[in-house]
Amino acid sequence: ASNIAGLPDGSLIGSASLRRQAQILAINPTLKVVNFRGNVQTRLRKLGEGVVDATLLAIAGLNRMDMDDVATSVLDMDEMLPAVAQGAIGIQCREDDEKSLKYIMALSCQDTKTAVDCERAFLATLDGNCRTPIAGQAKVLPDGQLKFSGLIASPDGTKLYRAERTGSAADAVALGEDAGKELRAEAGEQFFADMQAYQQETGGGAPAPGGGPTAPKKKGGPFGPLLAKIFY
Repeated sequence: ASNIAGLPDGSLIGSASLRRQAQILAINPTLKVVNFRGNVQTRLRKLGEGVVDATLLAIAGLNRMDMDDVATSVLDMDEMLPAVAQGAIGIQCREDDEKSLKYIMALSCQDTKTAVDCERAFLATLDGNCRTPIAGQAKVLPDGQLKFSGLIASPDGTKLYRAERTGSAADAVALGEDAGKELRAEAGEQFFADMQAYQQETGGGAPAPGGGPTAPKKKGGPFGPLLAKIFY
């Protein structure tokens, strides 16, 4: 399959991410998403053994390991938004440590920082955490404008709310906050109350492969469809 929509109905998808689960099920609710953990080699082995029909891995990680040839498709942000600040590296030091700050500032990528500031403002406005299906990605465009896309969804993908903003990179935080406020108002406070109850009840994870009637063991091809997610 070249994308998620191209996977056959009823396919079993391995992912430990509630955010990915929500977006996958929003595309095709007949797909089954099960908890899928381990390093790259372990996941590929399970995929080859037919434990699942498809999985999602970071293309950046596959490139670093010189394994990008196993990816059958690279998804863009229009199809699958990543976690807030996905792929960004932050370095922390004491605020009065001028020597360390000098070195750190030389390493800092301003475009990345601007994007992350926008995304984190969005997340903070929604009061999200790692067990909440919240996704967002900001990107500084060639003309200096900042484009942001974000979403929040129910774990089963039946409810999904999106917001987009484009504006000056200097207004990154304000753009993220404004998008978060829009989704908070659109979804309503009951949505967030239901989300909190779901997290307390389930721990926020997907079921393990083979762990229930919705997760039968599947038999696939040599590697099955492998969908690789690209992160900045």
